[in-house]
Amino acid sequence: MAVFNSFLSIAMDFPERLVKLRKERKQPQKALAEQVDVYITQIQCYENGSTQPTLDIIRKLATTLEVRADELIFGEEERDERLRLQFEAICQFDEEYKLLAQGGKA
Repeated sequence: MAVFNSFLSIAMDFPERLVKLRKERKQPQKALAEQVDVYITQIQCYENGSTQPTLDIIRKLATTLEVRADELIFGEEERDERLRLQFEAICQFDEEYKLLAQGGKA
């Protein structure tokens, strides 16, 4: 199915890592939501694991939290080099390929 969903399925600790990074940077959910340009309820859903962010949102979260996107998803100690390279390749896709990778139609 969607390539990106498999990445987040592997990164089971993503919600906890997002909370940890946000709190380490003393960033309230509301402020993070505003900087990433989503509703606060989206941040809450990402943090409780009920929703998975898109590639674009992951990129914005990583930039705002000042971490690499692969670090945000996989964590420092969990990273698998092969998966990291695949993730970086997907991040370079143009919008049409990103839509296909997420299970949509071009």
